[in-house]
Amino acid sequence: MLNINMEVKIAGITFKNPIIAASGTAAFGAEFDAIFGLEKLGGIALKAVTLEPRAGNPSPRVAETPAGMLNAVGLQNPGVDAFIAKELPRLASPKKTVLIANIAGTVAEDYILTAEKLNETPIDMVELNISCPNVKAGGIAFGRDPESVERITGQVKRVLKKPLIVKLTPNTSDIAANAQAAEQAGADAVSLINTITGMAIDTGNRKPILANITGGLSGPAVKPIALRMVYETAKKVSIPIIGMGGIETGEDAAAFMLVGATAVQVGTAALCDPQALPKIADELTEYCRIQNISSVTELTGGLIMV
Repeated sequence: MLNINMEVKIAGITFKNPIIAASGTAAFGAEFDAIFGLEKLGGIALKAVTLEPRAGNPSPRVAETPAGMLNAVGLQNPGVDAFIAKELPRLASPKKTVLIANIAGTVAEDYILTAEKLNETPIDMVELNISCPNVKAGGIAFGRDPESVERITGQVKRVLKKPLIVKLTPNTSDIAANAQAAEQAGADAVSLINTITGMAIDTGNRKPILANITGGLSGPAVKPIALRMVYETAKKVSIPIIGMGGIETGEDAAAFMLVGATAVQVGTAALCDPQALPKIADELTEYCRIQNISSVTELTGGLIMV
Protein backbone atom coordinates (compact mmCIF):
# COMPACT_ATOMS: atom_id res chain seq x y z
CA MET A 1 0.00 0.00 0.00
CA LEU A 2 1.24 3.48 -0.90
CA ASN A 3 2.72 5.31 2.11
CA ILE A 4 1.36 8.85 1.90
CA ASN A 5 3.10 11.77 3.55
CA MET A 6 0.34 14.08 4.81
CA GLU A 7 2.65 16.69 6.35
CA VAL A 8 2.68 20.28 5.15
CA LYS A 9 4.84 23.20 6.24
CA ILE A 10 3.86 26.84 6.67
CA ALA A 11 6.48 29.39 7.73
CA GLY A 12 8.71 26.65 9.09
CA ILE A 13 5.93 25.08 11.16
CA THR A 14 5.14 21.43 10.41
CA PHE A 15 1.49 20.36 10.35
CA LYS A 16 0.89 16.59 10.52
CA ASN A 17 -1.89 17.02 7.93
CA PRO A 18 -3.42 20.02 6.12
CA ILE A 19 -6.70 20.04 8.12
CA ILE A 20 -7.04 22.92 10.60
CA ALA A 21 -10.05 23.73 12.76
CA ALA A 22 -11.26 27.22 11.82
CA SER A 23 -11.34 29.99 14.39
CA GLY A 24 -14.64 30.53 16.15
CA THR A 25 -15.98 27.02 15.58
CA ALA A 26 -13.83 25.03 18.00
CA ALA A 27 -13.69 27.48 20.93
CA PHE A 28 -10.40 26.76 22.71
CA GLY A 29 -10.36 23.09 21.68
CA ALA A 30 -11.63 21.33 24.81
CA GLU A 31 -14.80 19.92 23.23
CA PHE A 32 -13.07 18.61 20.11
CA ASP A 33 -10.28 17.11 22.19
CA ALA A 34 -12.87 15.19 24.22
CA ILE A 35 -14.69 13.98 21.08
CA PHE A 36 -11.84 12.82 18.84
CA GLY A 37 -8.49 14.11 20.12
CA LEU A 38 -6.77 17.22 18.76
CA GLU A 39 -3.78 15.11 17.73
CA LYS A 40 -5.79 14.01 14.69
CA LEU A 41 -5.71 17.56 13.28
CA GLY A 42 -2.94 19.44 11.56
CA GLY A 43 -3.76 22.44 13.72
CA ILE A 44 -6.42 24.47 15.44
CA ALA A 45 -7.12 28.16 14.92
CA LEU A 46 -8.42 29.13 18.34
CA LYS A 47 -11.39 31.35 19.08
CA ALA A 48 -10.51 35.00 18.52
CA VAL A 49 -9.13 36.87 21.50
CA THR A 50 -9.08 40.62 22.06
CA LEU A 51 -7.10 42.84 24.40
CA GLU A 52 -10.06 43.17 26.79
CA PRO A 53 -12.92 40.72 27.44
CA ARG A 54 -15.95 40.97 25.15
CA ALA A 55 -19.51 39.92 25.86
CA GLY A 56 -20.38 39.62 22.18
CA ASN A 57 -23.59 40.60 20.46
CA PRO A 58 -27.12 40.11 21.84
CA SER A 59 -29.14 37.03 20.89
CA PRO A 60 -30.29 35.70 18.52
CA ARG A 61 -26.87 35.69 16.89
CA VAL A 62 -26.94 32.54 14.76
CA ALA A 63 -29.35 31.74 11.93
CA GLU A 64 -29.57 28.78 9.56
CA THR A 65 -29.74 29.60 5.86
CA PRO A 66 -29.99 27.41 2.74
CA ALA A 67 -26.66 25.56 2.43
CA GLY A 68 -25.08 27.57 5.22
CA MET A 69 -25.43 29.67 8.33
CA LEU A 70 -25.17 33.27 9.47
CA ASN A 71 -23.40 34.21 12.66
CA ALA A 72 -23.10 37.49 14.52
CA VAL A 73 -21.52 36.23 17.73
CA GLY A 74 -19.45 39.39 18.05
CA LEU A 75 -16.11 37.86 19.08
CA GLN A 76 -17.24 36.93 22.59
CA ASN A 77 -14.08 35.99 24.52
CA PRO A 78 -12.49 36.32 27.97
CA GLY A 79 -9.66 38.60 26.81
CA VAL A 80 -6.07 37.71 26.02
CA ASP A 81 -4.83 37.74 29.63
CA ALA A 82 -7.47 35.24 30.76
CA PHE A 83 -6.79 33.14 27.66
CA ILE A 84 -3.08 32.94 28.48
CA ALA A 85 -3.70 32.21 32.17
CA LYS A 86 -6.61 29.76 31.96
CA GLU A 87 -6.95 28.23 28.49
CA LEU A 88 -3.43 28.00 27.09
CA PRO A 89 -1.89 25.83 29.84
CA ARG A 90 -4.37 23.03 29.07
CA LEU A 91 -3.72 23.29 25.34
CA ALA A 92 0.05 23.26 25.74
CA SER A 93 0.49 20.46 28.27
CA PRO A 94 0.76 18.30 26.35
CA LYS A 95 0.57 20.10 23.01
CA LYS A 96 -1.30 17.81 20.61
CA THR A 97 -1.36 19.92 17.46
CA VAL A 98 -0.25 23.25 16.01
CA LEU A 99 -1.82 26.10 17.99
CA ILE A 100 -2.86 29.24 16.09
CA ALA A 101 -4.08 32.23 18.09
CA ASN A 102 -6.60 34.43 16.30
CA ILE A 103 -6.47 38.08 17.39
CA ALA A 104 -8.90 40.94 16.80
CA GLY A 105 -9.34 44.56 17.79
CA THR A 106 -11.03 47.88 17.15
CA VAL A 107 -7.91 50.04 16.88
CA ALA A 108 -4.39 49.16 15.75
CA GLU A 109 -3.07 49.37 19.30
CA ASP A 110 -5.40 46.52 20.32
CA TYR A 111 -3.79 44.20 17.78
CA ILE A 112 -0.25 45.29 18.65
CA LEU A 113 -0.62 44.84 22.41
CA THR A 114 -2.46 41.52 22.05
CA ALA A 115 0.24 40.18 19.72
CA GLU A 116 2.98 41.24 22.13
CA LYS A 117 1.31 39.37 24.98
CA LEU A 118 1.43 36.15 22.92
CA ASN A 119 5.15 36.35 22.17
CA GLU A 120 6.31 34.40 25.23
CA THR A 121 3.62 31.71 25.07
CA PRO A 122 3.46 28.20 23.53
CA ILE A 123 1.33 29.54 20.66
CA ASP A 124 2.91 28.47 17.34
CA MET A 125 1.40 31.09 15.01
CA VAL A 126 -0.89 34.10 15.10
CA GLU A 127 -3.80 34.69 12.72
CA LEU A 128 -4.73 38.34 12.26
CA ASN A 129 -8.48 38.84 11.97
CA ILE A 130 -8.70 42.04 9.91
CA SER A 131 -12.42 41.82 9.18
CA CYS A 132 -13.00 43.88 12.34
CA PRO A 133 -14.28 47.48 12.10
CA ASN A 134 -11.58 50.09 12.71
CA VAL A 135 -13.21 52.65 14.99
CA LYS A 136 -10.59 55.25 14.06
CA ALA A 137 -11.54 54.91 10.38
CA GLY A 138 -15.28 55.31 10.73
CA GLY A 139 -15.95 51.60 11.24
CA ILE A 140 -14.45 50.48 7.93
CA ALA A 141 -12.85 47.03 8.26
CA PHE A 142 -9.07 46.91 8.64
CA GLY A 143 -8.94 44.48 5.73
CA ARG A 144 -11.09 46.36 3.23
CA ASP A 145 -8.32 47.88 1.07
CA PRO A 146 -4.61 47.18 0.38
CA GLU A 147 -3.37 50.28 2.20
CA SER A 148 -5.07 49.38 5.48
CA VAL A 149 -4.08 45.71 5.13
CA GLU A 150 -0.43 46.65 4.63
CA ARG A 151 -0.50 49.11 7.53
CA ILE A 152 -2.00 46.81 10.18
CA THR A 153 0.02 43.80 9.01
CA GLY A 154 3.27 45.75 9.22
CA GLN A 155 2.43 47.15 12.65
CA VAL A 156 1.78 43.69 14.09
CA LYS A 157 4.67 42.02 12.28
CA ARG A 158 7.13 44.49 13.82
CA VAL A 159 6.30 43.37 17.37
CA LEU A 160 5.38 39.71 16.83
CA LYS A 161 7.96 36.95 17.34
CA LYS A 162 5.69 34.24 15.90
CA PRO A 163 4.82 33.51 12.24
CA LEU A 164 1.93 35.72 11.13
CA ILE A 165 -1.11 34.63 9.11
CA VAL A 166 -3.38 37.39 7.81
CA LYS A 167 -7.04 36.34 7.51
CA LEU A 168 -8.61 38.14 4.56
CA THR A 169 -12.18 39.32 4.22
CA PRO A 170 -14.07 38.53 0.99
CA ASN A 171 -16.08 41.75 1.46
CA THR A 172 -13.75 43.70 -0.77
CA SER A 173 -13.30 44.47 -4.46
CA ASP A 174 -9.93 42.70 -4.90
CA ILE A 175 -8.91 40.10 -2.34
CA ALA A 176 -5.74 39.22 -4.26
CA ALA A 177 -4.53 42.82 -4.00
CA ASN A 178 -5.08 42.68 -0.26
CA ALA A 179 -3.11 39.45 -0.09
CA GLN A 180 -0.26 41.11 -1.96
CA ALA A 181 -0.35 43.99 0.52
CA ALA A 182 -0.14 41.54 3.43
CA GLU A 183 2.81 39.79 1.80
CA GLN A 184 4.62 43.08 1.19
CA ALA A 185 4.17 43.99 4.86
CA GLY A 186 5.80 40.75 6.01
CA ALA A 187 2.94 38.27 6.45
CA ASP A 188 4.16 34.67 6.49
CA ALA A 189 0.86 33.33 5.11
CA VAL A 190 -2.69 34.39 4.31
CA SER A 191 -5.95 32.61 5.11
CA LEU A 192 -9.14 33.08 3.10
CA ILE A 193 -11.99 33.50 2.97
CA ASN A 194 -13.57 34.89 6.09
CA THR A 195 -17.38 35.03 6.11
CA ILE A 196 -19.45 36.99 3.60
CA THR A 197 -21.78 39.63 5.03
CA GLY A 198 -25.44 38.65 4.74
CA MET A 199 -28.79 38.80 6.49
CA ALA A 200 -31.93 36.76 7.09
CA ILE A 201 -35.53 37.96 7.52
CA ASP A 202 -38.41 36.57 9.57
CA THR A 203 -41.18 37.48 7.10
CA GLY A 204 -43.91 36.55 9.58
CA ASN A 205 -42.75 39.19 12.04
CA ARG A 206 -41.23 41.38 9.33
CA LYS A 207 -38.00 41.63 11.31
CA PRO A 208 -34.35 40.62 10.87
CA ILE A 209 -33.67 37.21 12.44
CA LEU A 210 -30.31 38.31 13.87
CA ALA A 211 -30.32 40.89 16.64
CA ASN A 212 -27.28 42.42 14.95
CA ILE A 213 -29.32 42.59 11.68
CA THR A 214 -26.41 41.31 9.57
CA GLY A 215 -23.98 38.46 10.09
CA GLY A 216 -21.29 36.40 8.43
CA LEU A 217 -22.37 33.74 5.93
CA SER A 218 -20.44 30.47 5.97
CA GLY A 219 -20.97 26.88 4.85
CA PRO A 220 -21.29 25.12 1.47
CA ALA A 221 -23.05 28.13 -0.11
CA VAL A 222 -19.79 30.11 -0.12
CA LYS A 223 -17.49 27.37 -1.47
CA PRO A 224 -17.52 28.40 -5.16
CA ILE A 225 -16.71 31.99 -4.20
CA ALA A 226 -13.97 30.88 -1.83
CA LEU A 227 -12.39 28.61 -4.44
CA ARG A 228 -12.33 31.44 -6.96
CA MET A 229 -10.73 33.81 -4.48
CA VAL A 230 -8.05 31.31 -3.45
CA TYR A 231 -7.33 30.64 -7.12
CA GLU A 232 -6.98 34.35 -7.90
CA THR A 233 -4.84 34.97 -4.83
CA ALA A 234 -2.49 32.07 -5.53
CA LYS A 235 -1.57 33.68 -8.84
CA LYS A 236 -0.51 36.90 -7.08
CA VAL A 237 1.41 35.83 -3.94
CA SER A 238 4.31 33.52 -3.15
CA ILE A 239 3.53 32.98 0.55
CA PRO A 240 1.40 29.97 1.62
CA ILE A 241 -2.38 30.18 1.46
CA ILE A 242 -4.74 28.52 3.93
CA GLY A 243 -8.07 28.06 2.16
CA MET A 244 -11.50 27.87 3.74
CA GLY A 245 -15.15 28.26 2.89
CA GLY A 246 -17.71 25.45 2.81
CA ILE A 247 -15.35 22.48 3.08
CA GLU A 248 -17.29 19.32 4.01
CA THR A 249 -15.29 16.44 2.50
CA GLY A 250 -11.77 15.37 1.68
CA GLU A 251 -12.41 16.14 -1.97
CA ASP A 252 -13.47 19.67 -1.01
CA ALA A 253 -10.14 20.06 0.79
CA ALA A 254 -8.33 18.70 -2.26
CA ALA A 255 -10.10 21.24 -4.48
CA PHE A 256 -8.80 24.13 -2.37
CA MET A 257 -5.29 22.71 -2.51
CA LEU A 258 -5.47 22.22 -6.26
CA VAL A 259 -6.28 25.90 -6.76
CA GLY A 260 -3.30 26.90 -4.63
CA ALA A 261 -3.86 26.32 -0.91
CA THR A 262 -1.16 24.67 1.20
CA ALA A 263 -3.64 23.79 3.96
CA VAL A 264 -7.33 24.33 4.73
CA GLN A 265 -9.52 25.37 7.62
CA VAL A 266 -12.86 23.72 8.36
CA GLY A 267 -15.52 25.41 10.46
CA THR A 268 -19.24 25.16 9.74
CA ALA A 269 -19.05 21.46 8.83
CA ALA A 270 -17.80 20.72 12.34
CA LEU A 271 -20.84 22.45 13.82
CA CYS A 272 -23.05 20.04 11.86
CA ASP A 273 -20.93 16.95 12.57
CA PRO A 274 -18.43 17.02 15.47
CA GLN A 275 -16.45 14.26 13.75
CA ALA A 276 -16.16 16.17 10.46
CA LEU A 277 -12.55 17.28 10.89
CA PRO A 278 -10.92 13.85 11.35
CA LYS A 279 -13.25 12.42 8.68
CA ILE A 280 -12.07 15.05 6.20
CA ALA A 281 -8.43 14.28 7.07
CA ASP A 282 -9.04 10.57 6.44
CA GLU A 283 -10.91 11.26 3.21
CA LEU A 284 -8.10 13.50 1.95
CA THR A 285 -5.61 10.70 2.64
CA GLU A 286 -7.80 8.27 0.71
CA TYR A 287 -8.10 10.76 -2.16
CA CYS A 288 -4.30 10.91 -2.37
CA ARG A 289 -4.15 7.11 -2.38
CA ILE A 290 -6.68 6.87 -5.22
CA GLN A 291 -4.78 9.54 -7.17
CA ASN A 292 -1.48 7.72 -6.54
CA ILE A 293 -0.05 10.79 -4.78
CA SER A 294 2.78 10.04 -2.34
CA SER A 295 2.80 13.48 -0.67
CA VAL A 296 -0.20 15.72 -0.11
CA THR A 297 1.97 18.72 -0.99
CA GLU A 298 1.77 17.59 -4.62
CA LEU A 299 -1.83 18.82 -4.65
CA THR A 300 -0.99 22.47 -4.04
CA GLY A 301 -1.38 24.38 -7.30
CA GLY A 302 -1.92 21.12 -9.18
CA LEU A 303 -5.00 22.23 -11.07
CA ILE A 304 -4.96 21.02 -14.69
CA MET A 305 -6.20 23.74 -17.01
CA VAL A 306 -7.92 22.68 -20.24
